[in-house]
Amino acid sequence: MFDLMHRPGEMRESVLEVAAPAKLGEGLVAVQEGAPIGIDLRIESLHDGLLVSAHVSAEAAGECSRCLKPITESVEVDFAEVFAYSIDEAFDYQVQDDHVDLEPVVRDAVVLSLPFQPVCRPDCPGLDPETGERIEDLDDYQPREVIDPRWSALSQLVSDNDRVGETDTKPTD
Repeated sequence: MFDLMHRPGEMRESVLEVAAPAKLGEGLVAVQEGAPIGIDLRIESLHDGLLVSAHVSAEAAGECSRCLKPITESVEVDFAEVFAYSIDEAFDYQVQDDHVDLEPVVRDAVVLSLPFQPVCRPDCPGLDPETGERIEDLDDYQPREVIDPRWSALSQLVSDNDRVGETDTKPTD
């Protein structure tokens, strides 16, 4: 990279395959430590630093947020960051000792692209709220209708009206 520094207009491209140095993500799905991460990298020299553009691909593993099945999900993300030659508040990253440290940029891009509530499939029915069993594993599943206790007095009124209607079968004149 030394040959790029302070030479605006120069560019280098490379393809990297690295292992994740640590677990990327803390939610239900994450790129596990040691998992391969592919990086298609492009570094361009500018007047005030280096523009680093990359396409990052990895495989995240975890569990479905609805039914808790193990899942894997492909992660594809692009980023572009400027690494400044000098320390400047306008830039988040600096070139240090003729190198750029891509780890925090890749980590941020990958973690932000992970889904907050991953699902095994879009129509996943989830778990039965009473038994905790997977609904898709149950034959002829019918959810039990639960009435909010705050409305129980109204259900009593409905049942009283039904009884009045049953006993009063005479037509009125």
